[in-house]
Amino acid sequence: MTDTEGTETADGTSSASAPEMNVGMIYAKGGLGDKSFNDSANRGVKRAVEEIGVSFNNAQPEQNSDFPTFQRRFAQSSSPAYDLICCIGFAQVSGLTEVAPNFPDQKFMLVDGVVEESNVASYTFKEHQGSFQVGHLAGLLTTREMSAGAGETDPENTTLGFVGGEEVPLIKRFQAGYEAGVAHANEEANVRVAYTGSFADPGAGKETAVSMYENGADVVYHAAGGSGIGVFQAAQEQGRYAIGVDSDQSKSSSQFADVILASMVKRVDNAVFTSIENVANEGFNGGEVTTLGLEGNGVEAVYGTELGSAIPEEVKQAVAQSREKIIAGEIEVPTEPSGG
Repeated sequence: MTDTEGTETADGTSSASAPEMNVGMIYAKGGLGDKSFNDSANRGVKRAVEEIGVSFNNAQPEQNSDFPTFQRRFAQSSSPAYDLICCIGFAQVSGLTEVAPNFPDQKFMLVDGVVEESNVASYTFKEHQGSFQVGHLAGLLTTREMSAGAGETDPENTTLGFVGGEEVPLIKRFQAGYEAGVAHANEEANVRVAYTGSFADPGAGKETAVSMYENGADVVYHAAGGSGIGVFQAAQEQGRYAIGVDSDQSKSSSQFADVILASMVKRVDNAVFTSIENVANEGFNGGEVTTLGLEGNGVEAVYGTELGSAIPEEVKQAVAQSREKIIAGEIEVPTEPSGG
């Protein structure tokens, strides 16, 4: 293996001496340790180790051209032969569209994209719905005076921020939902938006967020993978707040729990576990698309472990009400930012 091909490691054995099922995990760029998207997928397969009894190998690509290489390598493997190959992230769609038809007997699952092949089970999320929830929260708090943990708000300056990783349609869904949630709370609030261009550049995340905080942002929400760690660093230094993504980052990045108001949790772990469980139970849903939203807790706003108790109850009630209205169809959340 060369550095440009990423890394591939054995990681996971069941309590059984000879696992009946082998799983290949191909992560998104940025790899394990992002405290967010990839780590959530990893929790899903580790849960399968404990509850089902599987063995798995990891592959951590470093560039888009690595994805079909790993997909093909796992599909061709005979020692072990993989019962399921989990492809994590939208950037794997192109490679899998090419690879899957060449291995019709190989089962794949895909997170954050759709490949219309009978041997691919696709899982997508309504990120815009969960992002609306945390946007609603941020929009309500920016008009209030709040001081807790290492941060505070300035009710005289109703400015908020959004930091994305790569500027692609998937991440724009996070932006669109967040902006709509903010507007639902306060149409006068201003949302500053910027993209780092990477999911693995904390320095860029920090620099971007610092600029937002210095220009009046009370709260910055990130959908930037590992780059989001820099947003948390900036929040601590500037004495403001942040909102995490994919995992409860007040737990996974607990050193920043004093500035993380909430996280938009996206249950990638459940998608991975469910896909493995389906194969184990001979119920593989190849050719189908499973979409997970607020209904069924596929996405959800989770309050921070340290700051959640400081958020006023009436704010939490308002966020809970908008959740129910979204599920009921009374609030339709956009999937594209209003500015295009």
